[in-house]
Formats: sequence, structure tokens, C-alpha cells
Amino acid sequence: MEIILWGALASLAAGLMTGVGALPALAGRSLSRRANDALLGFAAGVMLSASYFSLLLPGIEAAEALAGGRLAAALVAAAGLVLGVAAVAAINAVLPHEHFAQGLEGTDPGRMGRIWLFVLAIAIHNFPEGMAVGIGFAGGDIARGTALAIGIGLQNAPEGLAVAVALRGVGYPVGRAVLVATLTGLIEPAGGLAGVVLVTASAALLPWGLAFAAGAMLYVISHEIIPDIHSHGHAGAATAGLTAGLVVMMVLDVALG
Repeated sequence: MEIILWGALASLAAGLMTGVGALPALAGRSLSRRANDALLGFAAGVMLSASYFSLLLPGIEAAEALAGGRLAAALVAAAGLVLGVAAVAAINAVLPHEHFAQGLEGTDPGRMGRIWLFVLAIAIHNFPEGMAVGIGFAGGDIARGTALAIGIGLQNAPEGLAVAVALRGVGYPVGRAVLVATLTGLIEPAGGLAGVVLVTASAALLPWGLAFAAGAMLYVISHEIIPDIHSHGHAGAATAGLTAGLVVMMVLDVALG
């Protein structure tokens, strides 16, 4: 129960950083497109680094301890990663949602309001992040889980500001824009609780869960973030941000792990 509590609270803290990042919007602050792409590039870099150093590599180590061989461990990690990618891709195809850049995706939303379509889009993004934090704690490795929570929290802050600014750009009042940005971050504790409970239930699920979370985040990076930040003519700033995020998360993982 202590590990489950750690996972749930850490994913909640990481999710709340979305609201913290959105607070400058209350003062009327906005972002240039270049700065927005650089900050979201940073978020992508953190997620990419976390997927590899904090999830996939520990998943391979856990699989090797259980399976007793490197090839078997690599196959388990590969299968878990592919399942993570496939699961988020399937959700993305079925769940109606809307991105400001890509527009409407998924099935017919019917009369669902645009604001809820946007919230669902962020949910597809944030749920795997929360799940990654929860699974990071599930093996009992508090240091690894803490590094993941800090990294995901850091990348949530610029995302929160980007969400609030985007909502302001389509006419939402500043208070409501910040509130919606904060609420999108609160989807992460649900993912964190699901991840830590599922993997804590069986040690055999740990390598699968770690690789699954890595695959889920890789899908979000490749399908959503990178295409968006490279579509406005600021690829250099986006790549610099991604590099900075990757380095920061790698240092966090090595220092705390």
C-alpha cells in the first residue's frame, strides 16, 4: 500500500505542474510560436529520455532477472513497447478528440463541445505519462519513480502554459483557460494509480508495464508533439528544446537512480 500511495501522490504532483505552468496566463503572458515550439520540444525530450533511461532499460533488466536470458528479456521489452504504441494508437483512433494543429481526430464526436474534445486530446497525452510515473514506483524503486515524477512534472509546466495560451487564442476567458489546463493535468493521477496497482499486483508484470509505458509515450512524441513543433518553421528551436529536455531527464535519472 505504501508503494501504491507513493505512485499515486507522485503522479498527482506531476499532473499539478500543468496548472502551475499555466499560471503566467493569468497575468496575460503569451508565448511566441518559436518559444512555444522550443518549450514543447523540451517536453518531448524529457519524455524521450524517460522512455529509454527510466522505463525501457529498467524493463529489460527486470525481464532478464525473471526470464534468465538477454534474448528473452529483449523480446519481452520489444513486445511490451509495441503493445504500448498499439494501445495508444487504438485509443487515438476511437476516442473523439481535437488538437489545435491536427484538428478533429477519432470517431464522430456528435454534439460534444470543442472544449471537451480538447480535454480528451490532452487525456490521451497525459494518461501514459501518469502511468509511467506509477509504474516507476511499482517495482519498489523510489529513486527511479522520483526521477520520473520530477521529469514529467518539469515537462508538464510548459505544456500547461501552451494549453492555456492556446485556449486564450480561441476566445476562452483567462480564468477558464487556466482551469482547463489544470484539469487536463489531473488525468495523470488516474494513469499513475492504474499503473502502480496493476504492476504491484504481480512482479511478472513489471517488465511488461515499464516497456508498455515507454511505448505509449513514444507514440505521443512521434504522433503528436514532434509533428506539431516542426510545422511552424522553428525546427532549430524545437530541436534545441528537445536536446535540453533529453539531457535534463538523463541527468535526473542517473543522479537519482
